[in-house]
Amino acid sequence: MSDVLEFAAVSVVRGGKTLLDAVDWQVKEGERWVIMGPNGAGKTTLLQIAGGRMHPTRGVAGILEEVLGTVDVFELRPRIGLASAALANQIPEHETVLNVVLTASYGMTGRWREKYEKLDERRAFRLLHDWGMSTFMNRNFASLSEGERKRVQIARALMTDPELLLLDEPAAGLDLAGREDLVARLSELAADEEAPAMVLVTHHLEEVPPGFTHALLLRDGGVVASGPIEEVFTEENLSTAFDVPLNVQHDGGRWSATARR
Repeated sequence: MSDVLEFAAVSVVRGGKTLLDAVDWQVKEGERWVIMGPNGAGKTTLLQIAGGRMHPTRGVAGILEEVLGTVDVFELRPRIGLASAALANQIPEHETVLNVVLTASYGMTGRWREKYEKLDERRAFRLLHDWGMSTFMNRNFASLSEGERKRVQIARALMTDPELLLLDEPAAGLDLAGREDLVARLSELAADEEAPAMVLVTHHLEEVPPGFTHALLLRDGGVVASGPIEEVFTEENLSTAFDVPLNVQHDGGRWSATARR
């Protein structure tokens, strides 16, 4: 398996503050990663680098066998699917659901005068169908519930048939039913051998879909633990990452944690 991501001593410093501190990390084809850690741990910063949207201050960031700083990021980004709140905020409120997905073909967030092939339209519709959103295709994106928006964003992220899929807190803001629906759908995607390598950022063990294979724990910009998920999600590692004694359970493919009293 070739490396999808290969970070060597990657650091990010902004305004004198270290957001990432000498992070070493490798993601290979077929792997499904979870990045976890408390607020301010560096999770979103790491994902921005993985998506070619930020350059490290120090170190080397390899993405899909290219190196940031030596490659045109506008050629690299279409190979990477990204779903995040920051990207969703760029989508015009009046944009239809179908166009939200379709415009990913050109790396745009709003339709203007560009033309699309019937093949693109069929793929967008099929992805919306796969994520249970085909009946909403003519609705305005702004009119959707939070759970519906999340599913449209993931369909959009898959539009270009990416080699790497990045999901930044996809279950944030969802109620229990919405979270469980999304976790089940992501678990199905993780089980698909044709699906790209996946990296999911979350704050909560309960949001980790069954079928994810690896985990990276961050704290204060540094790596607490990294590797196969069962080796990383231990009570010792998670307690260190979140700075609170935790009881950790793993049952039926799902993870959970509670504070130790």
